[in-house]
Amino acid sequence: MVNWRLEVLEAMDERKVQGVIHQMMPIDTTNMCSHLQKKLFEEDGIYHPLWISMQDDSEVTAVVRSRQLHIYRNGKKVLVLAGKAAPKVIREDKLCVLI
Repeated sequence: MVNWRLEVLEAMDERKVQGVIHQMMPIDTTNMCSHLQKKLFEEDGIYHPLWISMQDDSEVTAVVRSRQLHIYRNGKKVLVLAGKAAPKVIREDKLCVLI
């Protein structure tokens, strides 16, 4: 049964981070700025710790709009990340400390 579960988790685009399996937040990156993709998804990117933290937080959702990543907590916008522009803090949140 354990092997079956691991196969299902891998099929759902989950990955192993710090010894714990995390489900990746589904985001459509087709319209995301390439600079932002590098900063967010590459391990040496400045927003990568933020991305990892978002995976652990069930209250956080994100959506790509106008090539930027809009991050919400409990349905309220807290942060907007862009590729080349500075991040926009909408509301103070524990995620904002990571940028």
